[in-house]
Amino acid sequence: MKLNRPLLHRVRIADAILFWPALGLVIWGEIFAPPENVLLAKVNDKILHSFAYFVLAAMASVALKSRRSALLAVVAIIVLGGLLEIIQGYVGRDMSLYDELANMAGAIPGGIIARLFIEPLRRSYPGI
Repeated sequence: MKLNRPLLHRVRIADAILFWPALGLVIWGEIFAPPENVLLAKVNDKILHSFAYFVLAAMASVALKSRRSALLAVVAIIVLGGLLEIIQGYVGRDMSLYDELANMAGAIPGGIIARLFIEPLRRSYPGI
């Protein structure tokens, strides 16, 4: 399949739309999901945090056109992770600095890798 500007624009718009349900899923998982989820019992909690925030940051970085907006989105995602960790202390879950560090360890590379992928496409197809 040949890449073209309309296709890339539709992908960016779809990514921007799908970001919101993904964000909702992460928020639900951090606040309401039982800590000992049967499906994910064999996966380390920190890996789940890193992966979730990697995906969120990557999606935000692809959806946003400017580098500055993408950087601010990654910072906002990291701050959101910290706020969710604080909220966990009030809803019967354990707050963890290590969970926030795992969030950061996922969000920063997610944003960087997405921008490394999308920047050449943006130069080749202006306006997407």
